[in-house]
Order: sequence, then C-alpha cells, then structure tokens
Amino acid sequence: MSEFKESRYESMQYNRCGKSGLMLPKISLGCWHNFGAPDNLSEAKKMLSYAFNNGITHFDLANNYGPPPGHAETYVGKILSEEFSAHRDELIISSKAGYRMGPGPYGEWGSKKNLISSCDQSLKRLKLEYVDIFYSHRFDPNTPLEETISALDQIVRQGKALYIGISNYDPESTLKAIQIAKELGTPITIHQPNYNMLNRTVEKGLLDTCANNGVGMIVFCPLAQGLLTDKYLESIPAESRIDKAHGFLGKSQLTEGKIQMLKELNEIAKSRNQSLAQMALSWVARHDAVTSVLIGASKVSQIADNLKILSANQLSTDELMAIENCLVSNE
Repeated sequence: MSEFKESRYESMQYNRCGKSGLMLPKISLGCWHNFGAPDNLSEAKKMLSYAFNNGITHFDLANNYGPPPGHAETYVGKILSEEFSAHRDELIISSKAGYRMGPGPYGEWGSKKNLISSCDQSLKRLKLEYVDIFYSHRFDPNTPLEETISALDQIVRQGKALYIGISNYDPESTLKAIQIAKELGTPITIHQPNYNMLNRTVEKGLLDTCANNGVGMIVFCPLAQGLLTDKYLESIPAESRIDKAHGFLGKSQLTEGKIQMLKELNEIAKSRNQSLAQMALSWVARHDAVTSVLIGASKVSQIADNLKILSANQLSTDELMAIENCLVSNE
C-alpha cells in the first residue's frame, strides 16, 4: 500500500457539484485510455498515485473502458485494492453503462436490465462495495426515460452508488431526466458531456440547463483527444492517439485549416506562458457551471503539466476574444 503526502489537498481547488454536497477537484482523472493493458499496469499505478498525491480525488471509469471493454475497471480495481485501500473514503470513483459492452440486447443502451447488471459487474471488476457516481452513459431513444432513471434510482437505494449522473444527453432529455429523478427522490447530481474548443455543443443550452437546475457538470475530452496540444502542430508523431487503429480520433480530422488554427491558438497560449493544452483546459474550466475538467493521460508528466492550470491567471476578456476570433474564423 502506498504512502501519500499529508499535503496532498493543499494545492487543489474543490468545487461543489451543483446543489449537492459532493465536492469534486477542479481536475479529475479519466481512465478511458491507457488503463486497460497489463503491460501498462505499472504506469497506471504511477499515474493514479501521482494524481491522488496532488489532490485529484476523482477517478472516472465506465464499464466499456479498455481496450478491451472491462479491462480498465479490472486494472484500476487491482490498483485501488493494493494501493488505496486505506483511502477509499477520500476517493470519488465513478462508472457508467450504456455504450456497447457485450453481445445481445442487454449489452448496451439504457434498459433497467442493462444498467443494474452492468453496475453489479463494474463493482466486481473494481473490487468495490459501491461507486460514488453511476451514470447513464448515453440517452436511449428506444427505452422510456422513466425506466432508465428509475434504474439509477434503484441502484442508489440498493447502496451500489451514492450519486447518479447522465452523460451525452441533449438539453431537452437532460431536463426531462432531471424532472423524473426529482420525482423519484434521487436527484441527478452531475452531467458529463464532451466539451472543448472544437466541440462547443454544450453552449447551445446544456450549460444553462444544468446551472439552472442545480446539476454539476464534468466535461470530458477537454483537449479533443490530444488535438488541442502541441503534438500535432507540425506532423503526426508515431504512437500518438491519432496514429492508432482504435479510438475516435482519425487522421481525417487533422486538416490544414485545423493545423493553422491550432498554431494560432498556440501563439495565444504562449503569450500567457501556457502550453496550448493548458490554455484549452483553462478555457473550458472558466464557466461557473463546470465543476470539474476530466483529463486523460498516458504518463505522469502529462498530469503534472495539466495541474499547472491551478496556478495560472484567469483568461482575460481580451484573451477570450482573441480565442473566440480564432475559433470562429477557422470554422
């Protein structure tokens, strides 16, 4: 079992999640990639330990994270049991169900059958009695939303989760889910959408819907899976995410126009003494409605670089305008 610094909470900012009692670190660590391979177990252990030693108390997972699906929970569960057993009550562990996990009609989507059985399986892989947050990972157009939300309510009442959340829901479905959950007596605490400089869909109503209804927001892919970093300013480096066969980032997304935009954004970042990645994180974190920013990492140094936004100056009005002009002119 690891020994952690007593000063681990001193530099982190913690934000209240909506109107709940849940406090999340300004930066949370996602275990989507780089936590599911046995040959990466040592590095995964280092990343989780470094994160916790610097106040990152929230580790985010889902049933299908890997690759292959399930392996991220298995290996994170192994690390938690071996290194963090004395610190379970300090950690926020989240998981989700809804995307394809297994074969058959109950291998994905939002049925009560899938959500409850998926939560049970996630707890076994994570070696935990409960998760702190359990999400419906995506809206299911073919299952009544009442069934999906009542499944989340049942999971909480069974003691398998403390809070419930939704992810990848549009504003209309989010508002309906909030209303159903409120009637059931287990409020939706958090929403997890995709948000970054290149994907601003949440600005079209979702930010306001969550803020107006006391729901916190934790945003994933704040760096657009690495596009909003300096690694692609000149060429595609070998072994980068965009160069891998799996995942959602393809070479077709890196157009000449986008490269030019990234270079312009990088110049704004340099004028702030930040890297492009750090500025991109500061940009999504600037909203009061954003409780936490969910980062991914493949090595400890990336987490260390991201943590530097905690001591960075807030983006000024002029800087925000310069960023906006850059994004709009390159749409």
